[in-house]
This record gives sequence, structure tokens and C-alpha cells, in this order.
Amino acid sequence: MKVSTPQYLWWQRTIIYQIYPRSFQDSNGDGIGDLQGIIIRLNYLQSLGIEAIWLSPIFPSPMADFGYDISDYTGIESLFGTMEDFDQLLSDIHERGMKLILDLVPNHSSDQHPWFLESRSSKDNPKRDWYIWHDAKADGSPPNNWLSVFGGGAWEWDHTTNQYYYHAFLKEQPDLNWRNPELQKAMLDVMRFWLDKGVDGFRVDVMWYMIKDQELRDNPVNPHYEQHRPTSEQLIDVYSTDQPEVLEIVKRMREVLDEYDERMMIGEIYLPIERLMRYYGKSNDGAHLPFNFMLLSLPWDAEKIAAAIDEYEAALPPDGWPNWVLGNHDRLRLVSRIGLNQARIAAMLLLTLRGTPTIYYGEEIGMQDVNIPFEEIQDPQGLNMPDKNLSRDPCRTPMQWNSKVNAGFSSGKPWLRLSPDFSTNNVAAQRDIPESMLFFYKRLIALRKHEPALAVGDYLSVYAGNGLLSFVRSFESKPKFLILLNLSPTPAFFKTEHSEWKGTIILSTNPKLEGLRMKGSMEINGDEGMIISLD
Repeated sequence: MKVSTPQYLWWQRTIIYQIYPRSFQDSNGDGIGDLQGIIIRLNYLQSLGIEAIWLSPIFPSPMADFGYDISDYTGIESLFGTMEDFDQLLSDIHERGMKLILDLVPNHSSDQHPWFLESRSSKDNPKRDWYIWHDAKADGSPPNNWLSVFGGGAWEWDHTTNQYYYHAFLKEQPDLNWRNPELQKAMLDVMRFWLDKGVDGFRVDVMWYMIKDQELRDNPVNPHYEQHRPTSEQLIDVYSTDQPEVLEIVKRMREVLDEYDERMMIGEIYLPIERLMRYYGKSNDGAHLPFNFMLLSLPWDAEKIAAAIDEYEAALPPDGWPNWVLGNHDRLRLVSRIGLNQARIAAMLLLTLRGTPTIYYGEEIGMQDVNIPFEEIQDPQGLNMPDKNLSRDPCRTPMQWNSKVNAGFSSGKPWLRLSPDFSTNNVAAQRDIPESMLFFYKRLIALRKHEPALAVGDYLSVYAGNGLLSFVRSFESKPKFLILLNLSPTPAFFKTEHSEWKGTIILSTNPKLEGLRMKGSMEINGDEGMIISLD
């Protein structure tokens, strides 16, 4: 049973599930996931309790960066299906009472996009200024020292017009010039195209990259650069990202969304908290959810995480809604970062914190990064910096559905190799096992949906130390919950001086504890977490 909290919008109450379409479900045997495959698995997502799906890019693309190089913003990539397939997917999602969020990539297009083909055709082409072009320096070198995220310089010489164009990522991904009003209108119309179809929102890729310093000043050298890090981090991107004018662009995007009922926008933004908060907008008129990636990068330490949660909560602007993420298509999978036992603690943390949580496909069964031999690497980041072990392929491997051929993902050879443990670690094997990770996720999600305090309630920090993290969630006169999480493998003891805690354990990583009473204090084993309904 789901409890109604009508004063909160759907994106505040929901849990977002990220699907990397290439790796979710293949329906035609070509080894690549597709839209019909997602349709096949909607019942699974519904049974899990998911109500909002975010799809990584599905638009036509040469696939230099696996869909983040778009050649047509209003079409569907043939590898994934047709527009009819998309319409069916959207309809089926809405029939289930679910929402669909698309990945919008407004910072750059493919170099095969008609806009860029026109732009590079001549200096006086009407779309020349839709991209960032600049003359070489007197010695023929690039306009400044900016570096590409994927390795090397960020300027590419064009022999046709004898100028450089800027690309923050691959040279096949030229950056769009958001200072150009015509480009702005065209991209805002792209948003309207999908919103008119009924899409419920967008996750905006690299939102903080969209405007660059107009003077193209050199970025300063990073004195703390470490050799194992991407080469782009040799510089501090002071002038190539997070310019003040980008906030006005975000506001205009929000205005488009506000033309429609209850649509939303997530911003992909890797910035310190004080700068991240600006993307909510001065009057809460920016991104609805500037992605909060703190749990992706913080050491898995109770005191540091508790301090970060408090800092984040305190920094939120009035009416700014929080959000939390444990994994995505660019980072190590959760289990590979903190281990299988702590992954359950992390799930309990994610699904009991205040704000909208995002689950990355496969987290609910404890999927791990898969070792991809160098000769099989496909990710351009890994290929361009082969000595740094930066490939993102390991966290993008196919979903493990069952123990059959290719884990039930495809009847053909999967585009990336599967985890060697798929025969025992898969959805089918875990579905009806009360001790499984999948069963644990289902129970957590169901509890969150049932209890307003966990879905939308207030957050109060209680104690953090000796591996233990604890907090209370409450909502009006509804039941309150104390969450106790042991982020270490050693036992801990919970007791506070000024509060007499009494309640019943209703959900635990150790089901044998459920139903037991807490009176004042609690011993908690290593790698153990529990939710206590307070008297």
C-alpha cells in the first residue's frame, strides 16, 4: 500500500532507476539492449517498486561516445529501435503509473549532426556561430590551453575553414555555443518536442559545462595533479566550466519545463556544495534536482558521511529538494567500491535519507564491475588514456537476468562481456530468496513508499562515530523511524545521553532481528543496519 502525500510532487516522492539501454535487455539478438527489451522488463521494474525510469541517450548517434554524441536530437537510434517503439515504451510506462526521464545532451553534438556539418562548411554559414570556432595563435597553436576530458587538447584544427573548434570531450563531440540565441531556441525546441510527446523530464548531461569564458582565458595549472588521474585534471577548469551565465541558461530550460504540468529536470553537476546549490536557481527556478554525487566520492566512513549529509542539508536553499546517488554509468559500481556486505548498508542509507534517490541498474542484485581485457575495451576514455585504467566499461556490463545463455540478456554475443558470476548472481536466482539483495531492495522500497516519514519526512542527525551512523526521519503525526547503520565490520554500541530510545525493529540487514524491541540502547554487529519504528 502506498500512502498519499499530495503536497509533494511525483519527483519528490519517487525513486529513480537509471537504465543504460545498451546493457539492459536485448530483444533482437544483436547483443545490444534496445527499447523493446526495456518494454519486456517493465513488469520487473514495477514489481521492484520503481516509479520513474531514466534512460541514458537513445537518439541517433555514430556512437563515438555511446550515444553522448548525438546526430539527431529528435530521432531514435536504429540500434535501439524506432520512434514507434519509443511511443509504445512511453505509453506502457504511463499505463503503469510510472514516469520517463530522458537524457538530454545540450553541451555538445556529434560532428555528424547537420548543424555541425553546416557550421564547418564555411566561415559565413548561418550556423557557424552555433559552435565555438576560433583562429589559431600567431604560431599556429590552439587558442588556449584547455584540455579534453577524454585526453589530449580540447581544440581540433579544421582544414576546410582554417580555424579551431572546441570539444570538451572527443573531437567527434564539438561543443555547442550556448551564447548564440538561435542555438538556444533550437535546443529549447528539442525539449518541447519530447515534452509534447509526454516525456516527464530530463537528466541534463554536464550541465555545468554549457557556457565557457567569453575571453577563452587559459585554465590555471593544478599543483595537486596526480599521475593516475585523467590528464584533463592537470588544469583547474576555472574558465571552461561553471561560468555565471550558465545559470541563466538553466533558468530558460526550466521555463520551458514550466510550460507543462509537473515536468522536471535533473542536472549532472560535479561541483563543491556551495557551487552546486546555485543550480537550484535564485528563486528555486533552476534545476529541480542538481545531482548530489557526495556518496560516490566520499570515503565510506560514518563520521565523514554524517558531516557531509549535515553540510548538504544546511546548504539547501529554501524549498530546494535533496537527492542522493550511489552509482551511475561513469563510476565504479557500489559493490566494487565498498564490498557486498556494506552494499546493503548503503542501500538502507540511500532509501532512508531525505530526498529523491537514484538507483543504477543492477545495484539491486549486487552487480560488480567486470574486468574487461584491454583488447575488448570500447570506452573512449579508457582507450585514449590506456595507462590510467579509466575505462568505464566495467560498470556498464549487461544486466544479469538469469543463469541461461548470456544471462538472459541476449541470444547473441553481448556487446560487453558478462560478469563470470552471472550464473549464480542474477534476478531469477534472487527473486524469491528472503536473504537476497533483491529481496532486501524490494522490502526497503516498499517500506519507503508506505511510510511518509521515509518518503518525504524531516531528517534529524542523531550520532556518528565508531563506524556508526544514526538519524531519525519524521513526518507530521505519522510514525517516526530511527535508522542505525554500522559502516564498519566491527560491532558497535548505540546509546545517547539525553534520549531514551524505545521502539521495534521493523527492517534489518539481519531479518532475525525484526520484531525485537529496543529499549534505550542497542548493540549492532558489523555490517549491520536496522530501521526502528519509535514508540
